[in-house]
Amino acid sequence: MRRRREQQPEEIINLSRPAAAPRRRRSVIKNILLWTFEILVVILFAYVVVYFYGQSRTNIGQSMDVTLSGGDTVLLDVLSYQLGSPKRGDVISFKPNGSTTGNSSIKRIIGLPGETIQIKDGMIYIDGEVYLEKKSYPVITNPGIAAEEITLGEKEYFVLGDNRNNSEDSRFVDVGPVKLDYIEGKVWFVLSPSEHRGFLRD
Repeated sequence: MRRRREQQPEEIINLSRPAAAPRRRRSVIKNILLWTFEILVVILFAYVVVYFYGQSRTNIGQSMDVTLSGGDTVLLDVLSYQLGSPKRGDVISFKPNGSTTGNSSIKRIIGLPGETIQIKDGMIYIDGEVYLEKKSYPVITNPGIAAEEITLGEKEYFVLGDNRNNSEDSRFVDVGPVKLDYIEGKVWFVLSPSEHRGFLRD
């Protein structure tokens, strides 16, 4: 009878060893790529959140009392105005006359593109009708250039400070109607000081 050739254990072991190392290497590379991808996703997400909702501005002066105090640091919502248009009552940050070197100004939108604005007898008129605001603001004693009717252009907004008699806003030639391109974003959150921290109340 023919003798069976016995398979040596050493041969089996030797044959299996070379296949294990490449599999381990592929697994390590796969994990590294996965971690890299996850890190990039987190970085991208953080960038998007900070860019669209985390840009900060400082309110200067008392023109927005009592809604905002001088020195308050606020956060802007940039995304809303990239997807839609500013609305009446929004508190916005803008660059006066599009200046890239001066400080941003924070005011409330009163008039929208195409509307006619006038201030007389301390009241705001929009297209000839008295504008009744949700909150109680001081009676306006100085209408400025809005003593005469101002018709806003296609992409222009009329803004006022909430502290109506201590605010440099669209009533004055140095500011005038605010162009859409000059608006940086909508104020949505007060970041500091801590005693003022919270969502902005209309």
